[in-house]
Amino acid sequence: MLNTKFEDILAYNNKKIEQLSEKAMSSDIISNELYEKYNVFRGLRDSKGVGIVTGLTEISEMNGYIKNEEGIRVPIEGVMYYRGIDIFDIIKGIMKNNRFGYEECAYLLLCGSLPNKKELEEFVHLLNDLRSVPDSFVRDIILKAPSKDVMNAISRSILTLYSYDSNPDDISIKNVFRQAVQLIAVMPMLAVYSYQAYLHYVLGKNLYIRNPKPELSTAENFLYMLKGTGKYTSEEAHILDICMILQAEHGGGNNSTFTTHVVTSSGTDTYSCISASLGSLKGPRHGGANLKVVQMMDDILKHVRTLTDKNIESYLEKILAKEAFDKSGLIYGLGHAVYSVSDPRAIILRNQLENYMSDKKRDRLFTLYDKLQYIAPKVIQKNKNVTGSIAINVDYYSGYLYRQLDIPEKLYTPIFAISRILGWSAHRIEELANNGKIIRPAYIAVAPRSNYIDIEER
Repeated sequence: MLNTKFEDILAYNNKKIEQLSEKAMSSDIISNELYEKYNVFRGLRDSKGVGIVTGLTEISEMNGYIKNEEGIRVPIEGVMYYRGIDIFDIIKGIMKNNRFGYEECAYLLLCGSLPNKKELEEFVHLLNDLRSVPDSFVRDIILKAPSKDVMNAISRSILTLYSYDSNPDDISIKNVFRQAVQLIAVMPMLAVYSYQAYLHYVLGKNLYIRNPKPELSTAENFLYMLKGTGKYTSEEAHILDICMILQAEHGGGNNSTFTTHVVTSSGTDTYSCISASLGSLKGPRHGGANLKVVQMMDDILKHVRTLTDKNIESYLEKILAKEAFDKSGLIYGLGHAVYSVSDPRAIILRNQLENYMSDKKRDRLFTLYDKLQYIAPKVIQKNKNVTGSIAINVDYYSGYLYRQLDIPEKLYTPIFAISRILGWSAHRIEELANNGKIIRPAYIAVAPRSNYIDIEER
């Protein structure tokens, strides 16, 4: 719901804003030579794209390289561990008994070990007990100010929950753990209700607000609140559960989790911290990438009539040349800062996709996904002079799976947030437990000295 008066004021001042923004941009561009001169690692990465070590963690581990006896990094199949346990073993153990595993992984990441049956049952009951928001919160906060962007709506809701907390600023581990579990429990509600508000108030659709059911898992509750009873299958809920597990955590260095560490180190409250991490995850270079993959694939299908390898390769070259799709020069869903040969999450999702997609479901889009995963890395290597391996990452398949589950695109990144709040919470607690210093990396000032000139002489 736009403020039309404010929009009119902006329109009237648009020319002036444009002029000032151009001036601001021209004054802020720093040459690449200066970065090289001062040996500055842009994005906290070295010249080979390897992340600079800024901390230690016991929560998770992921790697795409090993060092040989000469100290040279050698690419390997990607590995990923939650609290030292291989992610393939976690998924295999959960699928063995056809169980839902998101709650089990929540316990593992937060508490440091796998729960036994009693501990898991008690933790699930705790989540279900906390899966509610204050009276009239949905009406007064979510429905009265609907947003076109669900991530922004979630962030606003979380910041508002600060006002409903009787002890919001206490950063003792006990209190932060309590806040974390509460937010983990309500995050699916905030996402789905925000989307329903968008459907109703922005698009004029019917409004459905369904209360979560205690007998359902987190993944099931998400689908139930979104679609209603009988509108999703058990298989679909299990696929979503696995997607959520794979996106729950990915080390302390990814952009949104590093944001968690930075903001936590300042001593601020949990609600402000999680809101900051949400802002990071929203970006198309991070959590928004899965949506970009789907949009890119739709664009390719629109412009490439016959899906031959040659035709796909030709259009990908146009994307890299900033002549097609969003003109960013990026092929989304490929490459990763950690993984080289393969992303274990992508392998697991690919297996889920293969099992779910019957021959009848294998449409033109499936064919494109199947072909592009092999063609795109070669195109990038050829056109960007990249010599190393380029792995398909988790974003490549997650958006496609969501589409097969008939989940609206506006909820793709929010699902990532619902999942990743587990990792954010675990890292926030770890940062507080180790009582670290406030994170403050250094910047080198390179602006030339100049004299102040009296306003009458400018």
